Amino acid sequence: MAKLLSDFAVGESGKILSVSGSGAVRRRLFDMGVTPGADVLLRKKAPLGDPIEITIRGYELTLRKAEAACVGMQSAKEAAK
Repeated sequence: MAKLLSDFAVGESGKILSVSGSGAVRRRLFDMGVTPGADVLLRKKAPLGDPIEITIRGYELTLRKAEAACVGMQSAKEAAK
C-alpha cells in the first residue's frame, strides 16, 4: 500500500514510487534528486509537522509538507512483507 512522504513517521524509511505535482514544484523535486526508485529516510519533523528533514542519496534535504505530499512512497515495512 502506497502512502505519501508527508504521512511518514520519524525514523520510517521507504522507496519513492512516484512524484506528482505540477510545473515548478515537480521540477524542483526532481532537481533535488527526489525521483522514483530513490530510498528515503525521514529524519526529523518540526513540532507542527512542517518542514520535514529527509536523507536521500546520501545527503540531508528539508522539504515543506506540501512538497512532501507530492511524493508517493512504499514503506520499507510494506516492502518486506
